[in-house]
Amino acid sequence: MTNRDMWYLGPNNRLSRRGLLLGATAGTLGAAASAVAPAALAITADPQDTVDLSRQYDFYGTGGQAGIRTPPQRHVFYMAFDLTSGRRADLQVLLARWSGAIAQLMKGETIGEVEPPRDSAVGFDTGEALRLGPASLTVTVGIGPRVFSDAYGLADKRPPLMRALMPLPSDAFDPYYTGGDLSLQACADDPQVTYHAVRDLARIAKATGTAAVRWTVIGFGRASAGKGQSTPRNLLGFRDGTRNIREDAEFDRFVWISDGPDWQRHGSYQVVRKIKMNIENWDTHRVSDQNNVFGRHKVSGAPLTGTKESEQPDFQKMDADGTLVIPPTAHIRLAAHESNDGIRILRRSYNYTDGLSEVGLLDAGLLFISYQNDPAHFEALQARLGASDALNSYISHIGSAIFYIPPAPAEGSYIGEAFFT
Repeated sequence: MTNRDMWYLGPNNRLSRRGLLLGATAGTLGAAASAVAPAALAITADPQDTVDLSRQYDFYGTGGQAGIRTPPQRHVFYMAFDLTSGRRADLQVLLARWSGAIAQLMKGETIGEVEPPRDSAVGFDTGEALRLGPASLTVTVGIGPRVFSDAYGLADKRPPLMRALMPLPSDAFDPYYTGGDLSLQACADDPQVTYHAVRDLARIAKATGTAAVRWTVIGFGRASAGKGQSTPRNLLGFRDGTRNIREDAEFDRFVWISDGPDWQRHGSYQVVRKIKMNIENWDTHRVSDQNNVFGRHKVSGAPLTGTKESEQPDFQKMDADGTLVIPPTAHIRLAAHESNDGIRILRRSYNYTDGLSEVGLLDAGLLFISYQNDPAHFEALQARLGASDALNSYISHIGSAIFYIPPAPAEGSYIGEAFFT
């Protein structure tokens, strides 16, 4: 038994984590638990879910930015900014300085001195990620609709589909978590590496007087899978992103912008939504009802019409009473590309928690992030879900923003350089 397991005082006077959990269950369920004891689920490690803290990705390239096609890492630190300078040159300098810093950070290196030789000097790098390795860090930079305006002389460089999202039936926004002129999506397999990256980049924005933090979310437990990864779970306990985009042809068709000027190709549009979950309400419902909400079995992830997660859902299948096995309001039915003229989006979401709400309830949910080459694709899907998804009884979309994601800069260049030429 490890020190982590020693949480409950057992017969040998040692604290046992397992004992604590079992004791708490017995104390809650009492005699009913002993009368009907369900079979325990064998827990085994997922051999596909491994971490290599030495793995690193390149910031510079000729395609899309890292952090989109990259297999999702375990942690995210997402931050949106408002521009505080109206000068075009200040924005240009910030993007250039961010690019140089991100390239260093993604190598696991510092962006400057941590401990300067002069006692009176301030460290340029905050130092909390020293020797933690690159940890698969990616930092993806987004640019909001307001930037492409006459105020910055960039109206003629506005991507053709860049605009504010249309109002949707699920909207219940807190202004604090809505909008932004710039965004940073930092993902890594070490949470301190993600925190360090955004912290240093935010310091650069503040030091230049160009941008200030608008809102931020720290996420964990990736809630979407990339190619070769097993499907993770959201905080409602269900596998999330089973039918996510994974193949190159799918990225080319649904994610990357393929037309327009060269500087726009391999860009994308990022939609981010902060989705709060009513977890306590959800937890009191029968699992069979939960299965019907999603249209899948909770443990296996299989559609209600099958036995394996990878099986194609049969949306036409009826039970003996002539009722659809996958209900009309099931999440997977309404989100399926078969129900939406073939539309698909790339999900790159994470779970989040903000502790307890002001009334003592769990304040947690999903930081939903999607990438698509047309924002109308997200709107079409969310309009359908927001109107009739059974899941709406347990979630609220409390934040939203949209950003254009420029392609990766070439070596010696910087994010968005083509905007200023």
